[in-house]
Amino acid sequence: METFLHLLEIEPIRLIISFAAVLFLVLNLAAVLTMAERKVSGYIHLRYGPNRVGPRGLLQPAADVFKLFTKENVSPGRSDLWVFLGAPIAMFIPAALVWVVVPFAPDAVVADINVAVLFFVAITSIGALGVVMAGYGSRSAFSLLGALRGAAQMISYEVPLILSLLGVVMLSGSLSLVDIVKAQGDTIWTWYFLPQLPMFVTFYIAGLAEVKRVPFDLPEGESEIVGGFMVEYSGMTWALIQAAEFASMAVMSSITVTLFLGGWQPPLPFLDLGNFNWVWFGIKTALIMFTLQWIRWSVPRLRMDQLMDLGWKVLVPITLIWLFVTAGAMLIF
Repeated sequence: METFLHLLEIEPIRLIISFAAVLFLVLNLAAVLTMAERKVSGYIHLRYGPNRVGPRGLLQPAADVFKLFTKENVSPGRSDLWVFLGAPIAMFIPAALVWVVVPFAPDAVVADINVAVLFFVAITSIGALGVVMAGYGSRSAFSLLGALRGAAQMISYEVPLILSLLGVVMLSGSLSLVDIVKAQGDTIWTWYFLPQLPMFVTFYIAGLAEVKRVPFDLPEGESEIVGGFMVEYSGMTWALIQAAEFASMAVMSSITVTLFLGGWQPPLPFLDLGNFNWVWFGIKTALIMFTLQWIRWSVPRLRMDQLMDLGWKVLVPITLIWLFVTAGAMLIF
């Protein structure tokens, strides 16, 4: 047994097993979040949501997975098949890879790299490529229009997203997510969402746009372009795109918690759970994900011009101004 445990600690065996576990959790997380989304929307709209399969509808994700596995994968006759089938994979892999650098608890991170923030920015930017591939590979006017909207939106909101990270990096003096969590301390008053409040709000809004959720779901725009970049997908390819969206939502929530809300740190020192501090990380991440779902079922979609104006004329100037304020405060204090 000791020999086996020793083998698990050797690289790259530890890395491969850890990533396989993360991949398994991400796939299951997408199914659970689909269920949560439907339940939250039901309660917000004063209805039940899924309530037929299992007690209180808790087995609905299993029924959904079975349905999607047995459904035929149809591709348009004129489609570029390899690009069409590669797009869902290009969307899902970045959403799964980012979890590798997220610290869940003390000493509970798959890869503690010293440039984790740069890794997050680089990997999430690949998601736009998947959207463009889906639109181009489908060879459909609606798909291509949705893809172009998606590319414009995701590339535009990358700018305020990256700028909003810089304040946290300046305060912590590190690009490692583990160091950033430790620098915030185990008291709610020292977490970075207070001194970096404009950056926190900007990161949250930009993250919402990055995962293409209401009010930023113009790439899908079912009321005017049917289903946007994924209108031609069905079966498991469609399911993989949905899994990528929900996994991305969880990733953005976890990174928001890590950068601005103390990560796995408890809100007060006497609430420290030691190695079980992943409970605090889970609670905070779940709360952020709940707010994303709440917004989806409460706010109407923005127009394309409003979306671009918000990104370039509001969020970018705010982040640039607050960077100067942060630098000035660090020089003085």
